[in-house]
Amino acid sequence: MVSPKQVTGALLWGALLCAGLSGCASVPQPATGGLGPLDAVTAPAAALDAVWQPRADGTIGVSGKPSGFVATRATYTDYRLHVEWRWPAKPGNGGVLLHVASGPKDGVWPLSLQVQTKHGAVGDLLPMAGATFHEGLTTAPGAYPAIKAHAAADSERPAGEWNSMDVLVRGGCIDVTINGVSQNAVTIAQPATGRIGFQLEGTPYELRNLRVERL
Repeated sequence: MVSPKQVTGALLWGALLCAGLSGCASVPQPATGGLGPLDAVTAPAAALDAVWQPRADGTIGVSGKPSGFVATRATYTDYRLHVEWRWPAKPGNGGVLLHVASGPKDGVWPLSLQVQTKHGAVGDLLPMAGATFHEGLTTAPGAYPAIKAHAAADSERPAGEWNSMDVLVRGGCIDVTINGVSQNAVTIAQPATGRIGFQLEGTPYELRNLRVERL
């Protein structure tokens, strides 16, 4: 369980980083509301209910296949996002896409910024298909994929346990907290607005308590 003190500390850290660059030094109120209508974007094409399966207990089963993503129809600019996920069996690869936008693609992956949920790399940030941010990458120049690795010690929980991700986006600043630990932050993110997506990368996983709050 993430304590209010931990969350507040992480958000204030992100606010200080962004202050003076884009005016995003603000701590939002608790997130409320759902993600609204969704679309599946996969190759080959698949129906939403084939890859995204809400259950009576409030969890969502995500198939992991075919490759692609499930995205909101609504677009978001300044917001707070809360996601909880777990690997019910063998952990694998996945991610949350921020600011999914029209434009160039990298195979099935859209122009966006990915917060990695891949086992062993949770909290890494990846600029996808030409997305950018001000901070430098931790991968070598020209390496694929381009990655800004998470900053703190690994805070992922063991396979089978629920993980939480809290993302604060304001004025082009993105702050990522994993299980109460501040793991990444970037500024001057482009695209600065877009849809929110959940990747399908081969391994089934589960979601719950998806919330987004506009700021």
